[in-house]
Amino acid sequence: MKPLAVIGNVNIDLILGPAAPWPKAGTEIIVDHDELRVGGQAGNTALAWEGLGVDYEISANVGSDQFGRWLSEAFGARSSKWPVRPEGTTLSVGITHPDGERTFFTTRGHLPRLSFADVLAALDGDRLSDGYALVCGAFLTDDLARDYDALFDWADEHRITIALDTGWPLDGWTPANCDATRRWLSRCGIALLNEVETTTLAGMNDPSEAARALHALMPEGAAFVVKRGPDGALAIDAGGDLVSASAPQVTVVDTIGAGDVFNAGFLAALARSAPIAACLSAGTAVASRAISTLPRSYSPANASEEDV
Repeated sequence: MKPLAVIGNVNIDLILGPAAPWPKAGTEIIVDHDELRVGGQAGNTALAWEGLGVDYEISANVGSDQFGRWLSEAFGARSSKWPVRPEGTTLSVGITHPDGERTFFTTRGHLPRLSFADVLAALDGDRLSDGYALVCGAFLTDDLARDYDALFDWADEHRITIALDTGWPLDGWTPANCDATRRWLSRCGIALLNEVETTTLAGMNDPSEAARALHALMPEGAAFVVKRGPDGALAIDAGGDLVSASAPQVTVVDTIGAGDVFNAGFLAALARSAPIAACLSAGTAVASRAISTLPRSYSPANASEEDV
């Protein structure tokens, strides 16, 4: 199996809900469920790899408070080289709704101060050679995003394929954010965006056409993946062909981090040299399992997932 790493945002998630209707200002409601857990795109991906028994490395940072210590402890030895920033740890409160949707309230916290130097301190480029590194949380990790060119140069030097999942920009898909993302795509071997991100970035309504247009910006041999939630996933593969996978029907419990869990399943299969269609199926299977279980589970639910 080829080596795997994730670089980006790890923070605290406090999940509460379901809440309906939205309460009026100055009132209080009681909800049935609460959970304090590791969150952030990088954190969710790493948790899924842990649950799948997949070896990996992770570069992240934490704040200098009790939440930061809790996050570090959750990752054990893997967090030993994470820098501790003098800011409070980023906290995201997710309010779930009966229809499976959710609303987030998030503090800026420590995430913007993750830097390229932090990545170099945490990851061994030689050990990751010929593997995959997922870069995520681009619009939350400000210092690192400013040095993405250097990060991509480092990856090229060590023959590491970068997989990019930017996440949603806090200020929306402004022209500047779209231009930056297109530049990043030109250096990445894999793109892992959701359907709304893909169509918005491409300025097209059809996700397959949007994926094809964005795939054209990427290096030769790259793959562009579109995560479509209950509709599964599609991709433009290295040869320019459209491939897709459906998602199993499940009863949704908690969709938070579903796209990140998909990334974990997809990349774990890719690291075992599975074809893109099988990687799409692996990603949708693991994500579907995660969003339909409480407590959350990533383990195979049926034989089709056993190769993840």
